[in-house]
Amino acid sequence: MPALQDLRVAVSETEAWVDDVTRRLGWHDRERAYLVLLATLHALRDSLPRDAAIYIGAQLPPLLRGLYYEGWHPGAHQASKSRGAFFERIHDSVHRDPGIDAEEAARVVFAALAARLPAGELEDAKVATPKPLHNLWPS
Repeated sequence: MPALQDLRVAVSETEAWVDDVTRRLGWHDRERAYLVLLATLHALRDSLPRDAAIYIGAQLPPLLRGLYYEGWHPGAHQASKSRGAFFERIHDSVHRDPGIDAEEAARVVFAALAARLPAGELEDAKVATPKPLHNLWPS
C-alpha cells in the first residue's frame, strides 16, 4: 500500500497549501481559496521564462505540481508581463468573482510560496519574476 500512502500524503500537502491560503485571506471558503491558489500559480507560471516556471513547479508538492502544469504549453503563447495583465489573468481564472481581489490573491499566494522556499531559492524566484510583479513577493 505504499502507493496509496503516497497519494494520501500528496493530497494532505496540497490541502495544507489550500488551508494556508484560506487562513492568509481570512476566509472560510476553501473552494474559493483553492481557485485563487491555482489561478495565481498559473498566472505566475505563465509570466515566467520556461526554465524559471519549471523551477517553481519543482518546489511544489506532487499533486499541486500536477495542477500547476495542467494546461501549460510552453512557448504556445506569449504571456503578457504587465501587472494589469497578470491581475486580469487571475480575475478571469476565478470566474470574475467580484469578491476576489486579484492583487490580494497574488500577494497571499506569493507569501505562501515564499514561506516554503529556502532563502536563496526565493531570491532566484523573485529575480525571474517580471519587474512589475516584484513587489508582490513579501519583503
